[in-house]
Amino acid sequence: MYSKEESLAIKKEFWVQFAKEYPRKWILYDTKIKDFTFKFYVDNKKAQVLLDIELKEEEKRKIYFEKIESLKTILIEEYLPEAILERNYYLESGKVISRVWIEKTNVSLNKKNNWEEIFLFFYETMSKFEEFFFEYEDYIKDLKINT
Repeated sequence: MYSKEESLAIKKEFWVQFAKEYPRKWILYDTKIKDFTFKFYVDNKKAQVLLDIELKEEEKRKIYFEKIESLKTILIEEYLPEAILERNYYLESGKVISRVWIEKTNVSLNKKNNWEEIFLFFYETMSKFEEFFFEYEDYIKDLKINT
């Protein structure tokens, strides 16, 4: 077990190393859609690349998710075959969001020998996710075009 300080130091070192090895600007929170964000996540069991749709207005969240869902075949066949789509994903806090994610299991933030594998997973997966988003961005953003 690591102390809280040691865990924070490991996380910081991980993210600094990732930024050094893959120095590019990711879209992440800059989708131009409020509460529609791409994220990286890693813990001691898995790494994930996420698209979280967290709009407070449930109807809008539903529409954005349905737009992604309507593109599911393209997303899976052309970009991310391992993608998981979940309309009602429950966060630990109890908040309900919509989530699309790709997961790599059996890797750990605390094992430095896993870092290269995680970095490559993050880079390749987020790059494909962003390509998908940019290709269909106009459709996804336009709430007047219904699914």
